[in-house]
Amino acid sequence: MEAFLDRVWSEQGLARATLAAYRRDLQALAHWLHARGRTLTDAAAADLLGLLAERSDQGYSARSNARLVSSLRAFYAQQVRLGAIDADPAARLESPRLPRPLPKALAESQVEALLAAPDPATPLGLRDRAMLELMYATGLRASELVGLPGTALNLRQGVLRVTGKGRRERLVPLGEEAAHWIERYLDQARPTLARGFGGPLFCGARGGPLSRQMLWRTVKRHALAAGIDAERVTPHGLRHSFATHLLNHGADLRALQMMLGHSSLSTTQIYTLVAREGLKHLHRTHHPRG
Repeated sequence: MEAFLDRVWSEQGLARATLAAYRRDLQALAHWLHARGRTLTDAAAADLLGLLAERSDQGYSARSNARLVSSLRAFYAQQVRLGAIDADPAARLESPRLPRPLPKALAESQVEALLAAPDPATPLGLRDRAMLELMYATGLRASELVGLPGTALNLRQGVLRVTGKGRRERLVPLGEEAAHWIERYLDQARPTLARGFGGPLFCGARGGPLSRQMLWRTVKRHALAAGIDAERVTPHGLRHSFATHLLNHGADLRALQMMLGHSSLSTTQIYTLVAREGLKHLHRTHHPRG
């Protein structure tokens, strides 16, 4: 088993936490098989199915069992490659279907508090206010925001040209509020921060490009200042909030798909479930028979 894990580490470069999970899974299987007079290398497909069925009866989560299936597939595929066994007992194992987690959106009041957190009297505060306003107004991904060139803006027409995944371009409306704060940032803050250099629209304190990690820390810092649970506030969380709030106010799903840059409408439809769950919560909270 240890030789298998060492090889997995060297071949795939997996995280140590993943390897520790593999080790626990294989040890659990070895213990289960030993109680039945069998070993890892003489296990049959029926044995593996029996373990999975027993774990399901004991209340193990679908995610835990899916990871176990992944561990077993990797282990037995390697045993076949090494010639330790002739047939792979895990070849036909199917992973449990995992529930798709719903995106977590902030309440509109929380977004308002977050947007108001930066101090626009300072260059960095004005930059942060413009960034947050733009993210909430357009639903940009973090990677799209930090790589956004100044030429992508058309303040006169109030639109933003975004190059997203797969180099696909899309036009997204800015909205008056975001356009106002970006114009202020360009006039009052960016000349100081960029020190005359070109480059991306938003830059760091020393004039260099802004990284996704810097953006992530900036959003977290302002969430704490706004008194919002920082665990729930990320750049991608603002994208979720943008989409959810638009749907709550009657936006068309196809239009939302275009603004988010989704290649498939099915990806966008997850937000209809978020909006539906929000309505259910409102009903439970405020209806006398909720």
